[in-house]
Amino acid sequence: MQVDDFAPVVKKIEDEIGQVMVGQRDIIRETLICLLAGGNILLEGVPGLGKTMLVRTISQVLSLDFNRIQFTPDLMPADIAGTNIMSEDTGGGKYFSFQPGPVFANIILADEINRATPKTQSALLEAMQEKTVTVGGKTRALPQPFFVLATQNPLEMEGTYPLPEAQMDRFLFKLLVRYPGEEELSHIISLTTAGSSLDLQQIAGAETITAMSSLAREVAVGERVLQMATRVVLATHPESEYAPDSVRQYVRYGASPRGGQALIAAGKVRALMEGRYNVAFEDIEALAYPALRHRFFLNFEGEAQGLSTDQLITDILQKLKVK
Repeated sequence: MQVDDFAPVVKKIEDEIGQVMVGQRDIIRETLICLLAGGNILLEGVPGLGKTMLVRTISQVLSLDFNRIQFTPDLMPADIAGTNIMSEDTGGGKYFSFQPGPVFANIILADEINRATPKTQSALLEAMQEKTVTVGGKTRALPQPFFVLATQNPLEMEGTYPLPEAQMDRFLFKLLVRYPGEEELSHIISLTTAGSSLDLQQIAGAETITAMSSLAREVAVGERVLQMATRVVLATHPESEYAPDSVRQYVRYGASPRGGQALIAAGKVRALMEGRYNVAFEDIEALAYPALRHRFFLNFEGEAQGLSTDQLITDILQKLKVK
């Protein structure tokens, strides 16, 4: 994979996915950025907006193995990671053999992750962090690339187990799926109720994705850009000198260092997508929202005011003069 080939390949992938995912160009691009940066995504949106279709389409276009796990309160860690089962050889001897769970795939859709118990959530989050699973005292590596897209419904929270703040921090991005406009909705209805189905072209495979990820890690980051990314993260802390007044008043505690790592890692991928060989201020500005919106938390007063972390990120960028 050469640097000059990066942006054209990404455009082909986006165009192919865009045939199925109508009006979600930003979500498609940010999902690909996260995938190539080696991270995982928390996707929030009401049911029926095409979250499952997005993941399935990406797996088809990239020729990657895809599994969907529907999270429910009775789901156990073994249902995700796999388990050892008793088997019998031709001679009648008994032995244990490992039966892999659905987590052994390149792309995992963890549907409604907040409906499973914390014990089961932790099993998936461990796989996300370590890229391995341990069953019966033996650690097994997961296929590479390995990418998890977890969804949660923001409306129906009764009887759920919301992810703890520390677990939310494990996701590189949090994306908000918006409801389509009139023209987009009309196109979606027409497309999904037609008798014919689209024949998607496979643009890249696992080796190509791995090569693109390796290439992105080599992108240069200037000292001033690194300084800006650092200050954006520090500005989410109410006690920081860089924090705007709104953060000082409404934030309980700020983002962890993982927020800065997410900004730079994703910024390198976005730079290559835009045909540049170095991370720029505009990359930090564009990625601040998906990379940080789930990493700092409002206090009671902020929640009572109905504020969102996106509004505070806008205040941070304005104070730091990124815009």
